[in-house]
Amino acid sequence: MIFLQYGTVDVQDGAFVLVDAKGVRVHIPIGGVACLFLEPGTTITHAAVSLAADVGTLLVWVGEGGVRLYAAGQPGGARSDRLLYQARLALEDDLRIKVVRAMYKYRFGEEPPQRRSIEQLRGIEGVRVRSLYDLLAKKYGVPWKNRRYDPNEWDKADPINKTLSAANHALYGICEAAILAAGYAPAIGFIHTGKPQSFVYDVADLFKFETVVPMAFQVIGSGSKNPVRDVRLKSRDSFRESKLLKKIIPTIEEILSAGEIQPPGPTPESVPIAIPNEKGIGDVGHRD
Repeated sequence: MIFLQYGTVDVQDGAFVLVDAKGVRVHIPIGGVACLFLEPGTTITHAAVSLAADVGTLLVWVGEGGVRLYAAGQPGGARSDRLLYQARLALEDDLRIKVVRAMYKYRFGEEPPQRRSIEQLRGIEGVRVRSLYDLLAKKYGVPWKNRRYDPNEWDKADPINKTLSAANHALYGICEAAILAAGYAPAIGFIHTGKPQSFVYDVADLFKFETVVPMAFQVIGSGSKNPVRDVRLKSRDSFRESKLLKKIIPTIEEILSAGEIQPPGPTPESVPIAIPNEKGIGDVGHRD
Protein backbone atom coordinates (compact mmCIF):
# COMPACT_ATOMS: atom_id res chain seq x y z
CA MET A 1 0.00 0.00 0.00
CA ILE A 2 1.43 3.36 -1.03
CA PHE A 3 0.47 6.94 -0.16
CA LEU A 4 0.84 9.47 -3.00
CA GLN A 5 0.59 13.25 -2.85
CA TYR A 6 1.35 16.39 -4.85
CA GLY A 7 1.49 14.99 -8.34
CA THR A 8 -0.34 13.34 -11.21
CA VAL A 9 -0.72 9.57 -11.30
CA ASP A 10 -0.31 8.35 -14.88
CA VAL A 11 0.84 5.26 -16.79
CA GLN A 12 4.19 4.83 -18.52
CA ASP A 13 5.62 1.61 -19.92
CA GLY A 14 2.76 -0.37 -18.38
CA ALA A 15 3.38 0.88 -14.82
CA PHE A 16 2.02 3.62 -12.63
CA VAL A 17 4.09 6.80 -12.43
CA LEU A 18 3.73 9.84 -10.20
CA VAL A 19 4.68 13.04 -12.03
CA ASP A 20 5.36 16.07 -9.84
CA ALA A 21 5.08 19.77 -10.76
CA LYS A 22 8.64 19.77 -12.14
CA GLY A 23 7.97 16.80 -14.40
CA VAL A 24 9.95 14.33 -12.29
CA ARG A 25 8.58 10.81 -12.65
CA VAL A 26 8.57 8.18 -9.90
CA HIS A 27 7.73 4.69 -11.15
CA ILE A 28 5.44 2.49 -9.07
CA PRO A 29 5.60 -1.20 -10.08
CA ILE A 30 2.05 -2.47 -10.38
CA GLY A 31 2.92 -6.02 -9.34
CA GLY A 32 3.58 -5.06 -5.75
CA VAL A 33 0.79 -2.55 -5.18
CA ALA A 34 -2.50 -3.63 -3.63
CA CYS A 35 -3.72 -0.14 -2.87
CA LEU A 36 -2.90 3.46 -3.81
CA PHE A 37 -3.93 6.12 -1.30
CA LEU A 38 -4.38 9.42 -3.11
CA GLU A 39 -3.79 12.31 -0.71
CA PRO A 40 -4.69 15.97 -1.32
CA GLY A 41 -2.82 17.55 -4.21
CA THR A 42 -3.04 14.37 -6.30
CA THR A 43 -4.77 13.94 -9.64
CA ILE A 44 -5.09 10.74 -11.65
CA THR A 45 -5.47 10.10 -15.36
CA HIS A 46 -8.02 7.93 -17.13
CA ALA A 47 -5.25 5.53 -18.13
CA ALA A 48 -4.15 5.07 -14.52
CA VAL A 49 -7.69 4.38 -13.32
CA SER A 50 -8.14 1.87 -16.15
CA LEU A 51 -4.86 0.12 -15.27
CA ALA A 52 -5.83 -0.03 -11.59
CA ALA A 53 -9.11 -1.70 -12.52
CA ASP A 54 -7.33 -4.22 -14.77
CA VAL A 55 -4.76 -5.30 -12.19
CA GLY A 56 -7.00 -5.14 -9.11
CA THR A 57 -5.28 -2.20 -7.40
CA LEU A 58 -7.65 -0.35 -5.10
CA LEU A 59 -7.71 3.44 -5.41
CA VAL A 60 -8.69 5.34 -2.28
CA TRP A 61 -9.03 9.10 -2.05
CA VAL A 62 -7.99 10.11 1.47
CA GLY A 63 -6.99 13.10 3.58
CA GLU A 64 -3.39 13.66 4.63
CA GLY A 65 -2.11 10.55 6.38
CA GLY A 66 -5.45 8.83 5.84
CA VAL A 67 -7.35 10.93 8.39
CA ARG A 68 -10.31 11.16 6.03
CA LEU A 69 -11.72 8.75 3.46
CA TYR A 70 -13.60 10.48 0.66
CA ALA A 71 -14.10 7.79 -1.96
CA ALA A 72 -12.81 4.39 -3.03
CA GLY A 73 -12.58 2.39 -6.22
CA GLN A 74 -13.28 -1.32 -6.47
CA PRO A 75 -12.54 -2.86 -3.04
CA GLY A 76 -11.07 -6.31 -2.64
CA GLY A 77 -9.82 -6.68 -6.18
CA ALA A 78 -13.31 -7.68 -7.43
CA ARG A 79 -13.33 -10.83 -5.25
CA SER A 80 -15.96 -11.83 -2.73
CA ASP A 81 -14.23 -14.51 -0.63
CA ARG A 82 -13.45 -12.21 2.32
CA LEU A 83 -16.87 -10.59 2.13
CA LEU A 84 -18.49 -14.03 2.40
CA TYR A 85 -16.20 -14.93 5.31
CA GLN A 86 -17.06 -11.72 7.15
CA ALA A 87 -20.78 -12.11 6.45
CA ARG A 88 -20.87 -15.69 7.76
CA LEU A 89 -19.10 -14.67 10.97
CA ALA A 90 -21.58 -11.85 11.49
CA LEU A 91 -24.72 -13.84 10.64
CA GLU A 92 -24.15 -16.97 12.72
CA ASP A 93 -24.71 -16.15 16.39
CA ASP A 94 -22.20 -18.65 17.78
CA LEU A 95 -19.47 -17.30 15.50
CA ARG A 96 -20.34 -13.66 16.05
CA ILE A 97 -20.06 -13.93 19.85
CA LYS A 98 -16.58 -15.43 19.48
CA VAL A 99 -15.47 -12.44 17.42
CA VAL A 100 -17.05 -9.98 19.87
CA ARG A 101 -15.29 -11.69 22.79
CA ALA A 102 -11.98 -11.48 20.90
CA MET A 103 -12.54 -7.75 20.38
CA TYR A 104 -13.19 -7.31 24.10
CA LYS A 105 -10.03 -9.23 25.00
CA TYR A 106 -7.92 -7.22 22.53
CA ARG A 107 -9.17 -3.91 23.95
CA PHE A 108 -8.94 -4.64 27.64
CA GLY A 109 -6.27 -7.35 27.81
CA GLU A 110 -8.45 -9.87 29.63
CA GLU A 111 -11.13 -12.43 28.87
CA PRO A 112 -14.70 -11.11 29.12
CA PRO A 113 -17.09 -12.76 31.58
CA GLN A 114 -18.45 -16.11 30.44
CA ARG A 115 -22.03 -16.74 29.32
CA ARG A 116 -22.77 -13.11 28.44
CA SER A 117 -24.79 -11.97 25.45
CA ILE A 118 -23.50 -9.33 23.04
CA GLU A 119 -25.87 -6.80 24.62
CA GLN A 120 -24.48 -7.59 28.08
CA LEU A 121 -20.90 -7.30 26.82
CA ARG A 122 -21.79 -3.91 25.35
CA GLY A 123 -22.93 -2.79 28.78
CA ILE A 124 -19.77 -4.05 30.48
CA GLU A 125 -17.68 -2.40 27.79
CA GLY A 126 -19.52 0.89 28.33
CA VAL A 127 -18.63 0.89 32.03
CA ARG A 128 -14.95 0.22 31.23
CA VAL A 129 -14.87 2.97 28.61
CA ARG A 130 -16.44 5.56 30.93
CA SER A 131 -13.79 4.70 33.50
CA LEU A 132 -11.03 5.23 30.93
CA TYR A 133 -12.45 8.66 30.02
CA ASP A 134 -12.47 9.63 33.71
CA LEU A 135 -8.84 8.53 34.14
CA LEU A 136 -7.65 10.51 31.11
CA ALA A 137 -9.56 13.60 32.23
CA LYS A 138 -7.81 13.47 35.61
CA LYS A 139 -4.41 12.80 34.04
CA TYR A 140 -4.55 15.86 31.76
CA GLY A 141 -6.61 18.10 34.05
CA VAL A 142 -9.56 18.38 31.68
CA PRO A 143 -13.09 19.16 32.99
CA TRP A 144 -15.21 16.14 32.09
CA LYS A 145 -18.88 15.24 32.43
CA ASN A 146 -19.62 12.55 29.84
CA ARG A 147 -19.25 11.69 26.18
CA ARG A 148 -21.83 13.53 24.09
CA TYR A 149 -21.86 13.83 20.32
CA ASP A 150 -24.74 15.10 18.22
CA PRO A 151 -23.68 16.04 14.66
CA ASN A 152 -26.81 18.20 14.37
CA GLU A 153 -25.83 20.26 17.43
CA TRP A 154 -22.08 20.54 16.97
CA ASP A 155 -21.83 24.07 18.36
CA LYS A 156 -23.45 23.05 21.64
CA ALA A 157 -20.74 20.48 22.45
CA ASP A 158 -17.97 21.41 24.90
CA PRO A 159 -14.34 21.63 23.65
CA ILE A 160 -13.30 18.15 24.77
CA ASN A 161 -16.27 16.47 23.08
CA LYS A 162 -15.62 18.37 19.85
CA THR A 163 -11.97 17.40 19.97
CA LEU A 164 -12.79 13.75 20.68
CA SER A 165 -15.19 13.69 17.73
CA ALA A 166 -12.57 15.17 15.38
CA ALA A 167 -9.96 12.69 16.61
CA ASN A 168 -12.32 9.72 16.25
CA HIS A 169 -13.24 10.71 12.70
CA ALA A 170 -9.56 10.83 11.80
CA LEU A 171 -9.21 7.26 13.08
CA TYR A 172 -12.36 6.16 11.22
CA GLY A 173 -10.80 7.34 7.96
CA ILE A 174 -7.68 5.20 8.18
CA CYS A 175 -9.62 2.20 9.54
CA GLU A 176 -12.11 2.30 6.67
CA ALA A 177 -9.25 2.56 4.18
CA ALA A 178 -7.66 -0.56 5.70
CA ILE A 179 -10.95 -2.46 5.68
CA LEU A 180 -11.53 -1.69 2.01
CA ALA A 181 -7.93 -2.49 1.08
CA ALA A 182 -8.26 -5.90 2.74
CA GLY A 183 -11.48 -6.68 0.86
CA TYR A 184 -13.97 -6.48 3.75
CA ALA A 185 -17.24 -4.55 4.02
CA PRO A 186 -17.42 -1.44 6.24
CA ALA A 187 -21.13 -2.03 6.91
CA ILE A 188 -20.95 -5.60 8.28
CA GLY A 189 -20.19 -5.09 11.96
CA PHE A 190 -20.19 -7.32 15.03
CA ILE A 191 -20.66 -5.03 18.03
CA HIS A 192 -21.97 -2.10 16.01
CA THR A 193 -24.70 -2.92 13.51
CA GLY A 194 -27.12 -1.22 11.17
CA LYS A 195 -24.88 1.62 9.99
CA PRO A 196 -22.83 2.10 6.79
CA GLN A 197 -19.63 2.11 8.89
CA SER A 198 -20.48 -0.46 11.58
CA PHE A 199 -17.31 -2.51 11.05
CA VAL A 200 -15.27 0.70 10.91
CA TYR A 201 -16.49 1.56 14.41
CA ASP A 202 -15.69 -1.97 15.61
CA VAL A 203 -12.14 -1.80 14.29
CA ALA A 204 -11.54 1.79 15.41
CA ASP A 205 -12.55 0.87 18.96
CA LEU A 206 -9.64 -1.59 19.06
CA PHE A 207 -7.14 1.28 18.67
CA LYS A 208 -9.03 4.31 19.97
CA PHE A 209 -7.73 4.42 23.54
CA GLU A 210 -4.12 3.87 22.59
CA THR A 211 -4.12 6.53 19.86
CA VAL A 212 -6.60 9.38 19.37
CA VAL A 213 -8.50 9.54 22.66
CA PRO A 214 -5.45 10.30 24.87
CA MET A 215 -4.33 12.70 22.14
CA ALA A 216 -7.61 14.64 22.37
CA PHE A 217 -7.32 15.03 26.14
CA GLN A 218 -3.67 16.04 25.80
CA VAL A 219 -4.53 18.76 23.26
CA ILE A 220 -7.26 20.20 25.49
CA GLY A 221 -5.04 19.95 28.57
CA SER A 222 -2.28 21.90 26.80
CA GLY A 223 -4.58 24.92 26.41
CA SER A 224 -4.75 24.80 22.60
CA LYS A 225 -6.69 27.68 21.05
CA ASN A 226 -7.81 25.53 18.11
CA PRO A 227 -7.98 21.99 19.52
CA VAL A 228 -10.04 20.50 16.68
CA ARG A 229 -7.46 21.51 14.09
CA ASP A 230 -4.55 20.56 16.32
CA VAL A 231 -5.85 17.07 17.07
CA ARG A 232 -6.38 16.40 13.36
CA LEU A 233 -2.79 17.38 12.62
CA LYS A 234 -1.46 15.35 15.54
CA SER A 235 -3.52 12.35 14.38
CA ARG A 236 -2.12 12.64 10.86
CA ASP A 237 1.47 12.79 12.12
CA SER A 238 0.93 10.02 14.65
CA PHE A 239 -0.59 7.65 12.08
CA ARG A 240 2.42 8.15 9.82
CA GLU A 241 5.05 7.83 12.53
CA SER A 242 3.52 4.74 14.14
CA LYS A 243 2.67 3.17 10.74
CA LEU A 244 -0.78 2.44 12.12
CA LEU A 245 -2.11 1.28 8.76
CA LYS A 246 0.26 -1.71 8.82
CA LYS A 247 -1.15 -2.81 12.19
CA ILE A 248 -4.84 -2.59 11.33
CA ILE A 249 -5.20 -5.34 8.71
CA PRO A 250 -3.27 -8.01 10.69
CA THR A 251 -5.39 -7.13 13.73
CA ILE A 252 -8.59 -7.56 11.71
CA GLU A 253 -7.39 -10.98 10.58
CA GLU A 254 -6.51 -11.94 14.15
CA ILE A 255 -9.90 -10.88 15.52
CA LEU A 256 -11.91 -12.63 12.80
CA SER A 257 -9.88 -15.81 13.22
CA ALA A 258 -11.49 -16.15 16.67
CA GLY A 259 -14.55 -17.45 14.84
CA GLU A 260 -12.47 -20.59 14.17
CA ILE A 261 -13.64 -21.13 10.62
CA GLN A 262 -11.53 -21.16 7.47
CA PRO A 263 -12.03 -18.27 5.06
CA PRO A 264 -13.51 -19.57 1.80
CA GLY A 265 -11.14 -19.84 -1.12
CA PRO A 266 -11.76 -17.94 -4.32
CA THR A 267 -14.29 -19.55 -6.65
CA PRO A 268 -13.20 -20.72 -10.11
CA GLU A 269 -15.03 -17.73 -11.59
CA SER A 270 -13.10 -15.21 -9.47
CA VAL A 271 -10.95 -12.61 -11.14
CA PRO A 272 -7.38 -14.00 -11.04
CA ILE A 273 -4.35 -12.14 -9.72
CA ALA A 274 -3.26 -9.88 -12.55
CA ILE A 275 0.47 -10.30 -12.00
CA PRO A 276 1.19 -13.47 -9.98
CA ASN A 277 4.54 -13.93 -8.28
CA GLU A 278 6.88 -15.94 -10.46
CA LYS A 279 8.02 -19.26 -9.07
CA GLY A 280 11.69 -19.19 -8.12
CA ILE A 281 14.21 -21.49 -9.78
CA GLY A 282 16.22 -22.20 -6.65
CA ASP A 283 16.09 -22.37 -2.90
CA VAL A 284 15.34 -19.47 -0.56
CA GLY A 285 18.84 -18.07 -0.82
CA HIS A 286 18.97 -18.19 -4.63
CA ARG A 287 19.32 -14.94 -6.54
CA ASP A 288 18.16 -14.54 -10.15
